[in-house]
Amino acid sequence: MTDSPEDFARHNAKMKRMQAAREKMQARRTLERGLLIVHTGNGKGKSSSAFGMAIRSIGWGMKVAILQYVKGKWETGERNFFEAHPDLATFEVMGEGFTWDTQDREQDIAAARAAWERSKAMILDPDIDFVILDELNIVLRDGTLPVNEIVAFLKDRPLTKHICVTGRHAKPELLEIADLVTEFGEVKHPYNAGFKAQKGVEY
Repeated sequence: MTDSPEDFARHNAKMKRMQAAREKMQARRTLERGLLIVHTGNGKGKSSSAFGMAIRSIGWGMKVAILQYVKGKWETGERNFFEAHPDLATFEVMGEGFTWDTQDREQDIAAARAAWERSKAMILDPDIDFVILDELNIVLRDGTLPVNEIVAFLKDRPLTKHICVTGRHAKPELLEIADLVTEFGEVKHPYNAGFKAQKGVEY
């Protein structure tokens, strides 16, 4: 089917109306401050999306700090990248691994507490514009940090920077105070078909 000159004219007029409506809508959006962002859900891509925002922020000359709560001593592509380019962002791994690997709850609690204290320092640092707390949701789910303490701090956080919290099973208390929440849903995953984790895709 080929569009006629009348079809083109109708389309162009429709786009002109849409442009005017969007400009009017944008003019009403005037708030500007640091956002609390939560990536959660069972689907893949929560951390990857956060790292994408880190790169976007770096592109604007913003200072970024990333702290990983759970992945422990894993070698990952993002860790290799940021450790090879320390001028781009602060990247710290403070987790000891998944609880089924550590098998030591006292150690898990101590590691989570140390990571949270470091997270607070990053959030309070006026030179940092964007903080990623990777897998903090997992720590809160496991109860190795008290959710009320974390939520109270984040609720009264400095509003000069963005904060992104990732991980499955985000607590309702955190979702309530967040400005932006994205739930990543799994439709299909190669792991379920017998594939092992793929370098560059999974880690």
